[in-house]
Parts: sequence; structure tokens; C-alpha cells
Amino acid sequence: MSRFARLVLSTLLVAAGCAREQPVEVHGTVERDRLEIIAESNERIVEIDVHEGDRVQAGTVLVRQEAGIAQPRIDQSRAAVLEAQRHLADLEQGPRQREIVAARATLGGAESELQTAQSEYERVQALVQRKLLSQSSLDQARARRDSARAVRDAARAGYELLQQGTRTEQVAAARAAVERATASQAEIETVASRHTVTAPRAALVEALPYKLGERPTAGRPVAILLADGVPYARVYVPEPLRTNFTAGARVEATVDGYAERIQGTVRYVSAEAAFTPYYALTQKDRSRLAYLAEITLDDPAAQALPAGLPVQVFVPAVRP
Repeated sequence: MSRFARLVLSTLLVAAGCAREQPVEVHGTVERDRLEIIAESNERIVEIDVHEGDRVQAGTVLVRQEAGIAQPRIDQSRAAVLEAQRHLADLEQGPRQREIVAARATLGGAESELQTAQSEYERVQALVQRKLLSQSSLDQARARRDSARAVRDAARAGYELLQQGTRTEQVAAARAAVERATASQAEIETVASRHTVTAPRAALVEALPYKLGERPTAGRPVAILLADGVPYARVYVPEPLRTNFTAGARVEATVDGYAERIQGTVRYVSAEAAFTPYYALTQKDRSRLAYLAEITLDDPAAQALPAGLPVQVFVPAVRP
């Protein structure tokens, strides 16, 4: 073989090898994380704060449902917390001096009343013994004296309690009551907050399945969002190319309407093959099995890509 023939042959072989190593296109669509915001109650929708197509931030109110009996329970729980806090503050402050003075005066009045009742009892008793009054008069005098003694004993107990001040166990019990009331209030407000549906992260409002005044089924989505951030491509990789397509691999992609290629990273490849869907078919193979794969399009040029655009990802060809 002449030198010229050998040169031509080697050139053809190199060209053939390069042709075989050209990347192969696989097809799919641009996707974004889809968030379904679930209704936790079936109360009537009274307010819709956004429209389909709006961009929202985390915490943005999307839908409000009727609170029903929740608001009265919230008001009651708040009042209970305030009352428990007031009682605790009174105990921690201890008895005021004017309260002690008032209790001392009450005790003095009760003792005076008891002395009067005791004197009256003794007088009636003497008259009964002399047969000048009936036994019933003595019984009435004794009842008045005993009642006055009971009043005096209660006044003395109250006065002594104020002098002793607040006991440690009383303060501890009051603190526990505040904690219980606060926990109850938090639980009630948590339940009530479920009537307000908010966005968990920045996103695009894709759909609002229910209209104003409707009652959503608990557990069904009342708002569907497409999350902002990095989009990804969902493609189907033909079986012969699977060995060159692994998680972590860097690949290039093109999107209709964008001239430049976009960089991406393979984040997931299914372990099980499936039949290629119609929109991902290549011209050559329309019935063979393929593997679902997802590629994170972390190129800055891809940040604004809307979901649903056709995408072509270039997969390295398998060498023979």
C-alpha cells in the first residue's frame, strides 16, 4: 500500500472514530419543584389574596378560610392567660400593707361582735334560769354567739395568712397555671392558623383549584405552586447510553428559544427502565426502553426558564 493510501485510510479511521464519539441528544422538558398546598379543614374560603401567575414569597398569604368557632376560643384563651398572669403577679408581690390593715380591722370588729354576743348569751342564760325567759330565747342567743365566733375565727385566719405572706408552693402553683394557660392558647392559635394558607417558599402560583365561597375538601390542594430557584430537566436516556450517564456527571443542554448551551449536573437516574414517552422519542428508536433522569440546570442562564419548555440534553456516546 502506497504512503498516500495509508494516509487516506488513517484519516478516514480517525474521522469515523470522531463521528462515533459525537454526543447523542436525549429529549425531555424543563421542570420545577411542584408544591401542593393542602387544606387542613373544609371551612368555606372567604378570601383569595393571589392570582394564578403571581410570584409570591415565603409566608405570603394565599387563601383564607372561615375561622368559624376558632375566634371565640382564641379570645377566651387569651383572657385566661391574662388572668393567670395577674394572679401570679399578685402572689409574687405579696400582701399589701393596706390589705393587712384592713384584715386587722375586720378581725377587731369580729372580736367585738363576739364579745357582745357572748354577753347577751350569758344575760339570757341567767334569765332562763330564773324562769323569766323561755328556752327558745336561750337557743337563739347561743346561735348568735356561735355565728359571731365563726366570723371571728375566719377573720383571724385571714389576718394571720396575710401576715405570713405568700408561700412558695402558692407561687409555684400559680406559675404552673400560667404555663398551662399559655400552652392551651398556643394550641388553639395553631389550630386556628390552619385556616390561613401561606406559601412555604418563593414560588409562582400555577393554579388555584377553588373559588371564593367554596368549601375545599380537607387534604386536597387549595393552591399549586412552582418553586423558584434552580430548574431541572427531566429526560429519558436510552439503554445503550445509560453507562455514560451517572449521578454527578456534568452535561450540556439546549432549550428551544435559547441559542447558547446550558450547563447542568445529573442529580438522579432511575434504576428501572421504562418505555420512552412519546415526547422524548428520538428519530431512530421509538420503542426501546429508557431510564428516567433528572439534570439540575445550575447554569445562571437557566434560572428564569419556565417549566414545560422542551429541552435536549447531550449524552456522551458509548465507544464501540
